[in-house]
Amino acid sequence: MSSEVKVIEGRGIPLVGNDIDTDRIIPARFLRCVTFDGLGEQAFADDRVQAKGEHPFDQPQYQGANILVVNGNFGCGSSREHAPQALAKWGIQAVVGESFAEIFFGNCVAIGIPGVTAEPTTVKQLQTILQENPQASITVDLDAMQVHCGDFQASVSMGEGSRQMLTTGTWDTCVQLLAQIDPIRATVAKLPYVDWDSRVVATSL
Repeated sequence: MSSEVKVIEGRGIPLVGNDIDTDRIIPARFLRCVTFDGLGEQAFADDRVQAKGEHPFDQPQYQGANILVVNGNFGCGSSREHAPQALAKWGIQAVVGESFAEIFFGNCVAIGIPGVTAEPTTVKQLQTILQENPQASITVDLDAMQVHCGDFQASVSMGEGSRQMLTTGTWDTCVQLLAQIDPIRATVAKLPYVDWDSRVVATSL
C-alpha cells in the first residue's frame, strides 16, 4: 500500500476571491454529520445558492475537475476539518493558491491533499486559462515543485516538511501503523495483560 502524493494531474477549477473561509466552504449546519460521507455535495452550499448556477462547482464545464485554483488566505475562519473533507469528497486532490490559512493547510495535508502556493500573477494566469479553456490539463508536481497548465508552467512553493510527508506517504498514519506491524506484534506478545491469540492479533492488524 502506498500513500505517496507526488504528481496530481487532471483538470482545474478556478475559484476567484480572497478570504474564502471554512464556513463558506462547508456551512456550519452540515457539521452535525457522523461521517464525512456526503459532504462533497454540500461544498460551497450557500455560495452556490446565491450564485444561481454560476458558481464554478455548479457549472458543467468544471464537473470532474480535481485541482482547485484559489486566491489569498483561502480556508480562513474556524478550524473545522470538515472543510478540506468536503473538498476531498467533491473530488479535489490538490489546491493551488496565493496563500492558505495555517490550520486549513494542515488539515489538508492530514488527508493527503497538497496545498501549494504561487505568486498572485501565476494564480491569475492559471485562473484565466481555466476560465477560457476549462478542458485544459493541469498538473501539480511536488517533486519539481511546479504547476503546468496547457503551455503555461510556473514554480510553486510548500514547506519542506509538508512536502516530504506527502511525497513519502508519511502523512497517512494508517500506512505508518501497518509499516510497523512486526514490532507491534512483538510488543503485544510481551504484554502480560493482553491474552490475544496470535492469529487474532495478525487478523486485527
